[in-house]
Amino acid sequence: MTEKEYRSSIEAILFAAGDPVDLKRLAESLELPESAVETQLNTLMDEYAAMDRGITVIRLNNSYQMVSVKKYAPQVRKAMDLRRNIPLSQAAMEVLAVIAYNQPVTKSFVEQVRGVDCSGVIGSLTTKGLIEEKGRLELPGRPLLYGTTDHFLRCFSIRSLDELPPIPKDEDKGGRGKQLSIFENAEEGVGQDAETSETPDDGTVTGTVEDIVTEAVEGS
Repeated sequence: MTEKEYRSSIEAILFAAGDPVDLKRLAESLELPESAVETQLNTLMDEYAAMDRGITVIRLNNSYQMVSVKKYAPQVRKAMDLRRNIPLSQAAMEVLAVIAYNQPVTKSFVEQVRGVDCSGVIGSLTTKGLIEEKGRLELPGRPLLYGTTDHFLRCFSIRSLDELPPIPKDEDKGGRGKQLSIFENAEEGVGQDAETSETPDDGTVTGTVEDIVTEAVEGS
């Protein structure tokens, strides 16, 4: 096959899959080295960007997914009759931040950081697909460990956890309610499937993380 045919094959696989497809699986399907497939994927993404298309390809850790472009979310939402989703609460944002920066963690760890019971919030974040069980801790009772998901990466428009912004140092803090850059530049709503069963639209996430979370993460 030509390089263009390889890119068309990748496009067909991602479109048919709908969900993220692992790079290794793509390489096996095309009988190419992973590095070669990654090169074709990067070219494909550049082509979508240059043509200002309504769809694109995004990277989530070592997987790739075909998605609609964020700026066309209002039209997609209207066509599919999707309801505007309810933003996450401040408590949910704080729990999500603690888990994202310390994962994998137990519910007890999150509750120790926040000082309150987090059972309901963790259950809600799990239902929304932003966090998931990552195994069990080898301690009495074998408590569950939680971490973030690929959906979390997609919502925050990052490719991997390595792109999480660094926690501000004490001297960088500007007072309570300081925003981490990951929670900036969003129009509305967190966790776009919040309180609904519909397919999320543009996955925009926004919110403020209070100093208690920043201090807890720095001290953990």
